[in-house]
Amino acid sequence: MNKRLPLVLTLLALLALACNFGQSPAAPSDPGLLFQDDFSDPNSGWDRATSAADGLTDYENGYYRIYVTTADMDLWANPGLNLADVRIEVDVTKAGGSDDNDFAVLCRYESGQSFYFFMLSSDGYYGIGRMTGEGMQLIGGENLEYSDAILQGNATNHVTAECNGSTLSLTVNGSSLRTVTDTNLTSGDVGLLAGTFSEVGTDIHFDNFIVRQP
Repeated sequence: MNKRLPLVLTLLALLALACNFGQSPAAPSDPGLLFQDDFSDPNSGWDRATSAADGLTDYENGYYRIYVTTADMDLWANPGLNLADVRIEVDVTKAGGSDDNDFAVLCRYESGQSFYFFMLSSDGYYGIGRMTGEGMQLIGGENLEYSDAILQGNATNHVTAECNGSTLSLTVNGSSLRTVTDTNLTSGDVGLLAGTFSEVGTDIHFDNFIVRQP
């Protein structure tokens, strides 16, 4: 089973408000730990933005929330880091909206037109790709693929995304889903993304965000 990315996907980072840059984390006791956030502190550096027309990206009750109220739109947020090789883990819960949605972990974010994404949906699809000036492009295939490893509906999935050299890998709930290679991007910020297709109201909660050396 597979499905395509939307042919026209409007992308919005709420740029007018999302100019936050977080401070570098204090030196961790774990030498492999680069950054972590349980979102209990709303001043930890992530973008905080609200648009009456499009939705919001903000802290809420100890998690990070991305809520999208416009069709065919993605919103994302970043903490303001600059990292190269990373292994990112995060718990992702669908709180509302259609299962025909998308949510993602980002790495090597250079700008709103240049980053890698590790995408999932609440109806069980996944893919790895790169944002370019022409939009989202999957790496290693034209379609999002289906996996029973992704918990559907209003469930919590543990997502692991690794950017290590030219190798990009996606693991969900302990199951390795895909590994691809790409040499276009070498460093940048990390981030979180959620979006809609034809139905509005995607509401995704992120928690326990951890970045380690691969």
